[in-house]
Amino acid sequence: MVNSVTSLGRSGLSDWLVQRVSALVMTAYIFFMVGYFIINPSPSFEQWQALHGSLAMRIFSLLTILSIAAHAWIGMWCVLTDYITVRLIGPKATPIRMFLQLVMIALILFYVVWAIDILWGI
Repeated sequence: MVNSVTSLGRSGLSDWLVQRVSALVMTAYIFFMVGYFIINPSPSFEQWQALHGSLAMRIFSLLTILSIAAHAWIGMWCVLTDYITVRLIGPKATPIRMFLQLVMIALILFYVVWAIDILWGI
C-alpha cells in the first residue's frame, strides 16, 4: 500500500495524499496572510509590493496556486466520476464526463498559467 504513493500512477491513496498536502499549503497561506493583515492592518502599496516582490513569497504563492489547481482537479474528478455515470445519465455519460474533464483541465491550466504570468511577469 505504501508503495503506491511513490509510484508514478495515480491511485486513491495518492489522490488522498495530494488533497491533504494541498490543503495544508493553502491553510498555511491563509494563516500567513491573516497574520500579515493583523500585523499591518492597512498596508500601503509599497508594503504590499515589497511583500509580494520577494522570492520567498512568490514561491509560496506559486505553491499555493499549484495546490489549489491539484485540489480542484482531484475534487472535480471525484464529483464527475461519481455523478456522471451510465447508471444516472445513460449511455452518453462517458463522453459527457470526458468532455467535462477536458474542460476542467483546460480551465485549470488557463488559471495556473494566468497566475504564473501575474506572479512572475512572463
